Amino acid sequence: MYQQVNGASTYCYTGGKPFDAAKPTVVFIHGVLNDHSVWILQSRYLAHHGWNVLAVDLPGHCKSEGEAPASVEAAADFVAALLDAAGVQKAALVGHSWGSLIALEAAARLQDRVSHLVLVGTAYPMKVSPALIEASLNEPEKGLKMINVFSRSTLAAPPSALGPGTWVYGASLALGRRVLRSNPKVNVFHRGFVACDSYAGGEAAMARITCPVFFVLGAQDQMTQPRAAQGLIAAARAAGKAVSTVALPVGHHQMTEAPDATLFAIREFLAR
Repeated sequence: MYQQVNGASTYCYTGGKPFDAAKPTVVFIHGVLNDHSVWILQSRYLAHHGWNVLAVDLPGHCKSEGEAPASVEAAADFVAALLDAAGVQKAALVGHSWGSLIALEAAARLQDRVSHLVLVGTAYPMKVSPALIEASLNEPEKGLKMINVFSRSTLAAPPSALGPGTWVYGASLALGRRVLRSNPKVNVFHRGFVACDSYAGGEAAMARITCPVFFVLGAQDQMTQPRAAQGLIAAARAAGKAVSTVALPVGHHQMTEAPDATLFAIREFLAR
């Protein structure tokens, strides 16, 4: 569906079910050079099992208009505006990679309006190598291939991800190219990486959240290595948050490399 947010047309995939603000709601937030489609299995399942789903294209990405966020904080403000525009009083937030930082910052700002926080493939600080930042700006095709090598632990995704025989490396390249070309005004690849690299509010945000938090990590993740999330996990526990963690035996794309395990882990957490 399309929703007007901050005066711009914003696309949210609802999992094949009509939007109903009265239902429990979960918002899925994608990472750099991704869109709503990376959540296809998880969003469709929850939409058909009692949840209201909003899997968003961030502003300036693919089907959504508006200015592409230049910071985690700006994207978090967008999430708050999305909930207001959709008439959703309370929602669970699920974010992957850059989206996990956005979800964290949004949860800190929205506080009791967030029921659950799921951070998939997260790290803090989420530092990006200078070589990748440079490539994203000046050689985006090279950078795209680099992150698709670093992000994957397998080239043979389980059938429930995208269908038997899917070439996940090629499909991910195609998605990244489509997202990059969807915005001729802004290099969303470089802008997203800089936003990840420059975000410095993670520990302060974690101290302000009021909901349970779930870390879904990839044991073989080379983009956001599990050890890079440990400081944030420790900060959450030190602040007295209800913290759960799982490390799946995959890389950075948990949603397609371990689609069922990722779905079931999120489903169990949301049921608490």
